[in-house]
Amino acid sequence: MKTITDTTNPTIINKEQGWNRNTDLCVDVKTFLRNDRIAKMGKDYQGVLTRDQAYHYTFVEALPATRKRNPQVFDGKFITITRRDDGSLRPNFKNLEIGRDFSIDSFAIGVCNELRAALTGLIEK
Repeated sequence: MKTITDTTNPTIINKEQGWNRNTDLCVDVKTFLRNDRIAKMGKDYQGVLTRDQAYHYTFVEALPATRKRNPQVFDGKFITITRRDDGSLRPNFKNLEIGRDFSIDSFAIGVCNELRAALTGLIEK
């Protein structure tokens, strides 16, 4: 891997990192923001910037992502089950707390019972 030093030409740095650096001076930017009346200093906004004319841009803030990536469809004492984007189910073990009263057989039977209860409600026959 090549190290970039301070004496390297900025154009070369930008090309190596995959950026095309441009500066547009004296432009108008119209913003459509969801919650803020005007853009706040230091706050990041997600959205789309479009160049409408030679010196005019429009920025439209995007809706916040509300969908969970892998939503939980079962939450038990020993396991949870999540549904993936392709519709498949994924069982996940919860943290195993091994104390004085821990029993391997009780744990295994508890997991078995929760799997059966969850899958009975989630999978059609």
